[in-house]
Amino acid sequence: MLPVKSNLPILLVICLVIFPGAALAQGFDASTVDWEKIGKIPMSDSFIKHFNENCGACHGEDLQGAPLGGPLVGVDLQHGDSVKEIANSIATGFPESGMPAWSETLSESRIWNLALYVAEQRQGTTILEKNDDIAVLIPEGTVKSERHNFRIEIIADGLDPMPFSIEPLPDGRILLSERMRGLSIISADGKQSEPIKGTPAVYADSGMFLGQVRGNGWMLDVAIHPDYEENGWVYIHHTDRCTGCNEFSRRGGQPVSMNHVVRGRIKDGQWVDEEVIWKADIETYTNTSDLAAAGRLSFDADNHLYFSVGMKDVLDTMGMQDLSLPYGKIHRVNDDGSIPDDNPFIDDPNTLDTIWTLGHRSSQGLEYNPKTGDHWETEMGPRGGDELNRLVKGGNFGWPVFTSGVNYDGRPVDVADKLGLELDSEDAEFPVVDWTPAVAISSFIFYDSPEFPKWNGNIIAGTLRATDLLRMEVVDNEVVHTEMLLENLARFRDIELGPNGELYVLLENKAGSQVIRITPAGQD
Repeated sequence: MLPVKSNLPILLVICLVIFPGAALAQGFDASTVDWEKIGKIPMSDSFIKHFNENCGACHGEDLQGAPLGGPLVGVDLQHGDSVKEIANSIATGFPESGMPAWSETLSESRIWNLALYVAEQRQGTTILEKNDDIAVLIPEGTVKSERHNFRIEIIADGLDPMPFSIEPLPDGRILLSERMRGLSIISADGKQSEPIKGTPAVYADSGMFLGQVRGNGWMLDVAIHPDYEENGWVYIHHTDRCTGCNEFSRRGGQPVSMNHVVRGRIKDGQWVDEEVIWKADIETYTNTSDLAAAGRLSFDADNHLYFSVGMKDVLDTMGMQDLSLPYGKIHRVNDDGSIPDDNPFIDDPNTLDTIWTLGHRSSQGLEYNPKTGDHWETEMGPRGGDELNRLVKGGNFGWPVFTSGVNYDGRPVDVADKLGLELDSEDAEFPVVDWTPAVAISSFIFYDSPEFPKWNGNIIAGTLRATDLLRMEVVDNEVVHTEMLLENLARFRDIELGPNGELYVLLENKAGSQVIRITPAGQD
């Protein structure tokens, strides 16, 4: 093995993390990576250099236009503005107006990356900006939209910069999970309680890696049982952390963690009656950041519990297609953690009985559609390839064999042969919606309440990097129309439906996160 702490250059380590085929060939050992040292390297974007070298003279390095060429942002593009259409324009050129056909000098992948960069700039997103420190200006008065006008009220502010989820309670209070702080309760008048005592441990010793917070041992999703008013069960999805507990941790001397689901009750500010719903094999615990853990929870009408496990293998392309490993899967259990008899792989001794679907990268949202009786999921691609998926029993959603995204440095995600993966397109499930360039799609709900009747059956979804709130109309399992309800507001981390049909939204911000409430504004 080649430990990072010795002679392996830091930049090589980053390349190995991005390209698992190379990682395997180089004997890469993730357990020995010095993440603190790597975290000091500033994030950069090679797309900027490539654009400036090839396109900047004509279109301006700011894409605002120059004497030789028109602007590429702030205007409609005559020949289309999708990444595919922009790539075609770059490849074929417009000789009559002086633009060469770049396919004669640039590779197909380089042309695609240039088109992706232009599309990102037009969308206002960049891998260098998370938009987690923008000023959050909540609109006052009535906000107009296509179907309903609404108002926004701040319920709680000054919350931890890294929250994960909210769960409205029937009595008007809200459960709040914060990754490195734990579980608390927001009262009806907006006051946050101290962390609930006795919940699973969380750790605040996180560092940075390429502009992202990385750590192990976090609180993720929280959800109440569909019959909560009768049984009081609260479900927590967190990452269980330990040190020296498996070969990986002992080899590197670092803590490791893995997704873990429990349920319990809250009595007098204490977490009691805890039961383990799902625990992974201890040898699957890694030091991969819990930022990649996914960690959502959702129930169906029969009280089956679905939960998502993300890219917790040592690299983001590994383990997702392996049915003996939990990574990159949506899992399904009964509400007490037992295995449903109709799970798709229950009769195969070489697979995990809990798996419902596979081939997911980084699930950010997981919701039940009460009108159709199925689950849907949102997930982030790498650079491009964010997805909205309708889950089907036993479905393979393709990662890392199929994606419209590219690696963050622009290279294609072409690891299938190197990892020995075989998946025909006819055996894969493809997204209902693909966002390329990526919006950093986040949590969502299917709206189902008379409070906003014209939104019934619609998806209300948030984005992180794009900082928008979307409404999507769904007909026959296809999104036929998308409206931007709120634009450039904040990072939308979680969205939930309140007991009276109001929307509660969790906004993530370095200066203090917020919970807001969206209610009708009267006459539409």
